Amino acid sequence: MKIIVPMAGRGSRLRPHTLTVPKPLIPIAGKPIVQRLVEDITKVAGEKIDEIAFIIGDFGPEVEASLIKIAEKLGAKGTVYTQDEPLGTAHAIKCAEASMQGDVVVAFADTLFKADFVLDKNSDGVIWVKKVDDPSAFGVVKLDDYGFITDFVEKPKTFVSDLAIIGIYYFNSAEKLMSEINYIMDNDIKVGGEYQLTTALENLRQKGAKFSLGKVDDWMDCGNKNSTVETNGKVLEYERENVAIFPDSSKIENCMIIPPCFIGENVQLYNSKIGPGVSIGNNTKVINSNIDNSLIQENTVIDHGNLSNSMIGNSAEYYGVSREISLGDFSVLDFVSNKRNN
Repeated sequence: MKIIVPMAGRGSRLRPHTLTVPKPLIPIAGKPIVQRLVEDITKVAGEKIDEIAFIIGDFGPEVEASLIKIAEKLGAKGTVYTQDEPLGTAHAIKCAEASMQGDVVVAFADTLFKADFVLDKNSDGVIWVKKVDDPSAFGVVKLDDYGFITDFVEKPKTFVSDLAIIGIYYFNSAEKLMSEINYIMDNDIKVGGEYQLTTALENLRQKGAKFSLGKVDDWMDCGNKNSTVETNGKVLEYERENVAIFPDSSKIENCMIIPPCFIGENVQLYNSKIGPGVSIGNNTKVINSNIDNSLIQENTVIDHGNLSNSMIGNSAEYYGVSREISLGDFSVLDFVSNKRNN
C-alpha cells in the first residue's frame, strides 16, 4: 500500500506562521502535522506501507529532505513531487501519477483525525467523513439505505448533506482513479475554476464503483490560528500519558505546569505557570509568564507574557501584557520597553 499526501497549499489562512514554514510542517504537540498524519494512517492501515509520496510546492531542499526522513522512519520509501500551480485537488494527485499504482490512501495534509477503523477491502474505496454544521464549505456525500455513497457534491450552495469529506480516501485501484483524473483534465472539466477530486469520484461512482463510508471519532482542523491552537490542545489531551513534561535537558525553576503540556528539549522555564494545553518547542525560554492553551515554537523568548489561545512562531520574542496573539517567526513584540519609554 502507498500513501499519497498532497500538501502544496500556501496556508494563507494560517499566516504569518506559514510565511517561513509550510503549514504541514508546523508542529502540533512536538511533531509536524504531516508526520502525525502519516503515522496515524500507518497505524490503522493494517498492512505495510511501501511508499509515502508527498506533493509539495516550492518548499526547498531542506523540506524535501525532512519529508523523506519522515517516510523512512516508518519503513517506507519517500518520494517528493512538485505542484507548480494550485489547480485543484485532482491536479495535485496527478502530479504524483508515477506513484499511483495498486491500492493507496490519499490524505490531504491540513487535517488530523482520531479513529479506530479497518480498511474495507471489499469496496472500491472508502471516503472518510464527519458531520459538520456548515457543509457549504466542504465536499459532501449522500448515502443510500445500505450506507454506500450515491453522490459527491463539491461545496453545495443548498443543503444536500451534512457529511463532509475530511480529506482522507482509500482506493483499491489507483489506476482507475488516475484514469478519471486524466479524463477530467484532458477535457478541461473544472468546478470553481479547478480540477476537483470529487468530480473524478462521481465519474467512478457512475461507472459502478462502490464507495463505503468511513467515520472518524474526531476531525481536527489546522486551517487557521484558532483551529490549530485548538487541535494542539486536543492532541495533547489524547496523548496525555505519553507527553514528556520534563525532558532531562530542560531547566524548570519555581514553575507550575498543569498537564497536558508538551515541553521540548533545552527549554528554560522560570517563575511561570504553564498549561493546560500548551506546547513549547525546543530551545525556548519563558520567564515570569502565565500561558495556557497556546502553541509556542522553537528558539523563542517570552518574558512577562500572560497568554491564552495564542500562537508564537520560531525565533520570536514577546515581552509584555495579557493578550491573545498570533506572532510569526523572527518577530519581536515588546510592550515592556514601550511602557518604560512613555
